Amino acid sequence: MNTTDPLTTQTPAIEVSGVSKTFTTGSSEPVHALRDISFSIAQGEIVGLLGTNGAGKTTLFDLILGLTTPTSGSISVLGRTPRAAIQASEIGAVLQTGGLLPELTVLDTLKMIASTFPHPLTIGEVARQANLDRILHRRVGKCSGGEKQRVRFALALLGNPHVLLLDEPTAGMDANARHEFWSTMRQQAKHGRTIVFATHYLEEADNFAERIVLLHEGKLRADASAKDLREQSAQRIVQTKFKGAAPSADALPNVSEISYSCGYARMITSDSDALARYLLSRTSAHDLTIRNHSLEDAFLALTAPQS
Repeated sequence: MNTTDPLTTQTPAIEVSGVSKTFTTGSSEPVHALRDISFSIAQGEIVGLLGTNGAGKTTLFDLILGLTTPTSGSISVLGRTPRAAIQASEIGAVLQTGGLLPELTVLDTLKMIASTFPHPLTIGEVARQANLDRILHRRVGKCSGGEKQRVRFALALLGNPHVLLLDEPTAGMDANARHEFWSTMRQQAKHGRTIVFATHYLEEADNFAERIVLLHEGKLRADASAKDLREQSAQRIVQTKFKGAAPSADALPNVSEISYSCGYARMITSDSDALARYLLSRTSAHDLTIRNHSLEDAFLALTAPQS
């Protein structure tokens, strides 16, 4: 990675301090995209950035990349301003769209962008890391959505950055392509790169991120590991089938909610052991399972309308 300016391990990869971003529009009401956001990402961390549509994720990425400036607050990348970090090739980004010329081959695209860096990685190394060896001579316009994302990833690697920002990196990929992409990202993490990715695939965040930063309506709603988010609720989910009619929630001990899907009853309870004993001894329940809330459950709870 880039070692032009040696860094201490104490320098955060990304430092966001009291950042707000307001956009003025033609209407009388300004749009508050971010509201007093603060968090710090250490070097080498893998962070999933989650949020509903309009939560402020793209605005935050634009600020970290120096494409716009905060209305208030400050952002630093490895101790530099975002624009200085970009100029020093300390940060690379994989964005959802743009930046690719369909008439060029993959190889020519890599060569063209490599020429803009003072000390780029070799084309062969970047192609290997992005798994592009087999399609180097294919025109970009003939590449699939997943292949184009791998090309964008390769372009982000050319400057050998310390920090990678990935905005919906697997959008448009099938299951196999997503699996291959995240295998590649795991290798990047082993190289010590800091990886921050925004995704709507909560399973990806659960499987890959060491830490979750959750935005909602421009505010920082949560900053914790996926495990800690799942375990914030003391409630558990009991799922079972019944022979015949299922009892109502009022007839079951410690059940706050019950729903039905594909022949299963799904019950939310504050005492899963007591409920399981009751169901197996007093009802026709069978095929019973108990689990914690999922990351999706936690996401839905944290982004639900506030009463």
